[in-house]
Amino acid sequence: MGNHSSFPATLTDRFGRRVDYIRLSITDRCDFRCVYCMGEDMTFLPREEVLTLEECARLIRVFVDLGVRKVRITGGEPLVRKNALWLFEQAGSLPGLDELVLTTNGSQLEQYAASLKAANVSRINISLDSLDPARFRRITRVGDLDKVLRGIEGARQAGFRHTKLNSVLMRGVNDDEAPALVQFALDHQLDITFIEEMPLGEVAHARDSSYISNTETLHRLQSQFNLVSSTETTGGPARYWRIPGTETRIGFISPHSHNFCEACNRVRITCKGELYLCLGQNDKVDLMPILRAHPDDDNALRAAIRHGMEIKPAGHDFDLSRAEPAVVRFMSMTGG
Repeated sequence: MGNHSSFPATLTDRFGRRVDYIRLSITDRCDFRCVYCMGEDMTFLPREEVLTLEECARLIRVFVDLGVRKVRITGGEPLVRKNALWLFEQAGSLPGLDELVLTTNGSQLEQYAASLKAANVSRINISLDSLDPARFRRITRVGDLDKVLRGIEGARQAGFRHTKLNSVLMRGVNDDEAPALVQFALDHQLDITFIEEMPLGEVAHARDSSYISNTETLHRLQSQFNLVSSTETTGGPARYWRIPGTETRIGFISPHSHNFCEACNRVRITCKGELYLCLGQNDKVDLMPILRAHPDDDNALRAAIRHGMEIKPAGHDFDLSRAEPAVVRFMSMTGG
C-alpha cells in the first residue's frame, strides 16, 4: 500500500519535540453522559462522517511507520463501537508499536477484558470519579457504578497490571472523595491520576466555580498519606507520587496550574479524522479526505501528517476566566 518513502521514521515538530504518541478516538458515542464531557442531549455524528475501522487501522500503521511507539484508543467510549476489538487486534500485531493502550469508562470491560489482553493491549485507563453509586450516576447521568467496578475486576482477572484510574474532581461535587479514591487504588493495586477539569465545550455547570487545582488536591492527600515525589513517567503529562511499600502511583495532570507543554510528545486524531496538534488549540489537519482520495497510496497521508508537525503550537491556552471556552469541541469529540 504505497509504504515506501524517503521520509525518515521520526516525527519532530518545529520546537524539536519528537512526537511518538497518538491518541485516536474511534467514536464520539458513549453509553455515559458525564457532566464535564458532554451535554445532556448530544447529537452524534452520522456514520459516513466517522472513520471506518479500516481507516483507523491504516492511520495507526502509517503513524507507526513514521516512528510513533505508543497508541491510545479513546472515544467517546471506544468499546461501544461495533467490532472495535478487530481494530485492537490489528494494531496489537504491528511491529514497532511498543504500547497499545485503551481509555474507557469501564462499562464494557467485564465482557471484553480477556479479549483485549489477547489482542496485546498493554494497559487500560478507566475513568472513575466517584465511589458512591448515587453520586456516580449524577456525574455520569446514566452510569452504573457496580458495572464499572466489575469491569475493573475483570481487567485484573485478565492479567492487566498498572491499570490506571482517571479522576476529574469538581469542587462541591466529588472533591471530598480524593482520599477514598486513592485508598481504593491502593486496595486494588491500581494507579490513579487526578486530572484538572479542562474548558472544552459548553457543559452543564460553571467551571470557574467547580474547578479545583491539583495543588489543593495534593495537599489534601498529603494530610492522610505519606506521598513521595517520583521522577518516573508513563510517556504522558502526569507527574507522579508514590506511597512507600505499595505499587500504586498517584499522578496529577495539571493543564491549568502546571503547564506541561514543553515536553509534549503527542497528537490527537478525532473520529472524524481531524489531526489536532494540541488539546487546547484549534489547529488541525483533516486526514479523512486524504485517506479517501488516496486509498492505495500513503504518501499524501504522510505528507499531511508531516505538515501537522509544522503547525503544532508551543502550548495550550486554558483560561477559566473566559466567558466562552477557548475550544468549543467536547472532550468526547477530541478523544479522552
